[in-house]
Formats: sequence, structure tokens, C-alpha cells
Amino acid sequence: MADFYQTGIITTLHRLGKPSLERLESELVEYAKARPLALVLPALYSEFEGKAMPRIIEELAKVKYVCKIVLVLARASEKEFIKVKELMSPIPYEVKVIHNDGRRIKEIYDTFRRNGLDPGEDGKGRSAWLAYGYVIADGECDVIALHDCDILTYSREMLARLCYPVVSPNLDYVFCKGFYSRVTDKMHGRVTRLLISPLVRSLKDLTASHPFLIFLDSFRYPLAGEFCMTVDMARVNRIPWDWGLEVGALAEVYRNYSPRRICQVDIAETYEHKHQVLSSEDPEKGLMRMTVDICKSIFRTLASEGVIFSDGFFKTLQVAYLRMAEDTIMKYEADAAINGLIFDRHEEAKAVEAFTSGITIAAQTFMENPMGTPLIPNWNRVTSAIPGILDMLKKAVDEDNK
Repeated sequence: MADFYQTGIITTLHRLGKPSLERLESELVEYAKARPLALVLPALYSEFEGKAMPRIIEELAKVKYVCKIVLVLARASEKEFIKVKELMSPIPYEVKVIHNDGRRIKEIYDTFRRNGLDPGEDGKGRSAWLAYGYVIADGECDVIALHDCDILTYSREMLARLCYPVVSPNLDYVFCKGFYSRVTDKMHGRVTRLLISPLVRSLKDLTASHPFLIFLDSFRYPLAGEFCMTVDMARVNRIPWDWGLEVGALAEVYRNYSPRRICQVDIAETYEHKHQVLSSEDPEKGLMRMTVDICKSIFRTLASEGVIFSDGFFKTLQVAYLRMAEDTIMKYEADAAINGLIFDRHEEAKAVEAFTSGITIAAQTFMENPMGTPLIPNWNRVTSAIPGILDMLKKAVDEDNK
């Protein structure tokens, strides 16, 4: 039986029957004439040396409804930047590559800092934010889509399904989040399965089901890196530059827009990308750092909504989360068993123990400095502080791409 069940307070768009990619793409070609689409790709040079990016380029070359691609290239030399421009050349529509480590872009970052605006540290969040600035400066597109560049199972259907709800004039969505199943011969997505879901549900119990937690719990895969939004949203939303990016971005969507204009869409039957190590002994690396940053982002959002935290609250949360996560492991063990999947209960329990430690570290850090979660200023504030910055950014990128 196909899953058409609606849960939570946002709309879920399922994969029902045998959807036609040709129909989706032909409609998007027409819709994009009125609502041009920019695709943002935050990428590391190393991803062009692996298997994912060549496949992504091959698939994107077949897409006919995207107005332009803005690829932000990080951790690349000048020689590597030139090579990436050549690798992207098979794509038959406009491609702009932002050289994040290049001289011109570094000057842009210096300009931000001289004016008291901190763009944060190098990472996906800052790269995405800078690309939004270029799209705004360029002024040709009304919609922005973004997806990661390490997707080994990428197909252009992912992009079509992701963009359709926002690009279509017949629907009324300003933000669409992708979701998918992270399953091979075993279940992946430990941070979503064993941290986010039990943590959010434990917090709901302790805060009388705060509306933000209901909103967050409505997403099938809140940590998915794939989403589509209007350019107006890119102007007003602030985003974190650290691992709290995905949750922090959802917090801004919740803050600025009605849930009825938010949706999530099933974009792929299978999804495989690189996996982070747990790094349970080092909170500065791997999934442990991700855990700490995500928890701090959630705590800060709740505090801004009036939730009062204390040492007693966090001690109760730690116990409540641990019980909820242990119960969750039992559910996934049964799910794996009926589907014949590999399931290592000990490894799952070790992950929960590590996440419990990460929650404690995040709570301590938050109590010491509640304002410490890094948020990049939104582009409305940036353009107010530095009136000519968008022109400067566009000129710098265009010069690099000559």
C-alpha cells in the first residue's frame, strides 16, 4: 500500500504510483519561464575527484528548466578552480563558479568583517549564504534550489521533485524540503534516527509540546541537505555556518513563514552519500561535533521562543532522551528484522551513549553562553550596512568566471 498519510503540520508530498519524470520536467520548463530557477551547489574540490560529482554533472547536463547554476567551490587552489570550471562546461546553460578561497572572494569577506558583519567560518552554511547573495545580486531568478555534491545515487528526478512544489504557480509553497530513505543493507541516518527524533520528542514532553518542536517533528528527514525556496526567503532568513545549518534554517523558516506554505517531498527511492564517523571520544569531530552544534541550535531557538532552561531541566532532558532513544532502538531493531537488514544493537547503543554525551556538552556550552550559536546576518541587513555589497559580489564572481 502506498504511503499517502499526512503527519504533523506541514504538507507531505509522497511518491505515489509511477510518477513520470518527463511530465514533471515538461511542466517545469513552462513554469520556469515565469519563475526562473537557480541551483546552488556548495562543493569541495575533493568531491570532483570522487564518483559523485561526475554523475551529478552528467545528470544536470540533461536538465532544461534551470536558469543557472551557482557552484561555491571551497578548499581549492587557483589551478583546481580552473579545472572545475572546465569540468562543469558540459552543462549547456549558465554556470558560475565562486572560488571561495580566491583573492576576490576573500576581499569580499574582509569587507563584511570591516563593517562589523561576521560571515562565519568556512563551511556549507557560509558557502550557501554567499551563493544566495550572488543570486540576489544577479536578479534573474525567483527560486533557489540547493542540494549536496556527494550524492552517489543522484538522478535529475531528485531535482525535479524538489523544485516542482515551489516553482509551480498552481501551488502555494515558499519552501520545500526533500526527504528519502537512508537504507542499503542496513539503516543509516543515525543522527536523525537516534538523536533528532528522540530529542525533539523528549523536549516536546518537557515543554508542553512547544509549536516549534511540533513543526520540527513534522519533517521526515530534518537533516536532509536538499531544499527549494523563494529568493525572498533567502533575503530574510539567517542561517548558521556550523553543523547546525539544517536545523537552524528550519528554525528561520518557522519564524518567518506560515506552516501551510511549507512542504516536504519524497525525492528518491534510494539515497547514498558519504558517512561521517561517530568520533565519540572527540566532540570536535564527526557526528559528535554535529550533535553538539545541532543541539545548541535547538536550545537557542527554544530560548528565543521563551522556553526557560536550567540545570535541572537539562538533567531531566538527559534522562528522558536516553529512555526515548533506547525505546527507539527497539523499534528499529524490529523494523530491520522484518526487512532482513543488518542491525547491530551494540553499535546503535554506542551511538545513543555518544549522543547523550553530546547533549550534555551542548547544554553546558549553551548555559555558559546562550548567544553563542553562530548565525550569519541575513542579506537585508548586509545590504543595509554595506549598500554596494551586492554589486561588489557580482563583479568579483563575474570577473573570476571570465
